[in-house]
Amino acid sequence: MTLPSWRDEKLGTMKRAALWLVTVVGEEGTFTKEDVKNAFPGISQADRRVRDLRDYGWRIATHREDARLGQHEQRFVAQGQPVWERGKATKDSSAITDTQRRKILTADGNRCRSCGITPGQVYTDSFETAQIDIARRKVKLPNGTASVQHVAECNRCRVGGRSLEADLGAVLEDVSKLGGLQLQTLTGWIAADEREFSVVERIWSDFRTLPAESRDKVCEALGLPPA
Repeated sequence: MTLPSWRDEKLGTMKRAALWLVTVVGEEGTFTKEDVKNAFPGISQADRRVRDLRDYGWRIATHREDARLGQHEQRFVAQGQPVWERGKATKDSSAITDTQRRKILTADGNRCRSCGITPGQVYTDSFETAQIDIARRKVKLPNGTASVQHVAECNRCRVGGRSLEADLGAVLEDVSKLGGLQLQTLTGWIAADEREFSVVERIWSDFRTLPAESRDKVCEALGLPPA
């Protein structure tokens, strides 16, 4: 089926923007606001019409979702509904509103639930600062069904955790087996929504990130054979 021309002004800006992404940018292609401005000269809200496509199932990533992108870059990840076709422009009911987004961030302590980093905090291995956004996480419920729930995640964890699935039933089962000091310790961590790692745990974490040659040096210092 031949697509309409994205240059056809009778279609409206959002439909034209969708066609421009498909025919000019292409899936996995990158673009900037300046590219949108040049493609639709004289249309002041063209970049907003591109953002509106997310409400119709279009996946367009920014540097918040894809750490490989520059601050002004966006990536056309996947096409959603063919909004240029009659009757196909139906909004995606899974899209969240700004109010819902703020509620989720507040409930999650305004921090990444995967690594714990907060907005603006610098990652330990770089000069890059974290940005927190909303991700969708598939959760296996105790009754065997699955639910897609929203969770706050940083730009790095969102990229690496798209295929992750949480198992609520397994967590609840593990909790039920705890007792005494272990249960008290876990309760304290959950109440504070924070866990302080010991010096040994931090060293172990740092050790795991070392290349083999450097790990061997640590083993030598401890009188151990090479790792």
